[in-house]
Amino acid sequence: MRIERSVALLAALIANQNRDPKKRPMPYTVADFAPHDTDDRVISLVEAMSTWA
Repeated sequence: MRIERSVALLAALIANQNRDPKKRPMPYTVADFAPHDTDDRVISLVEAMSTWA
């Protein structure tokens, strides 16, 4: 998860540098690029495998 957060932070920085404020008025956040960051619930292997497809 630390790697995902690190990469998401870099992606948000780069995306905000190149963002057109007229097309996207709200800046990008780390959560936009790290969808699993806030999901702390434990899931089964079967549930995880269903999300990989």
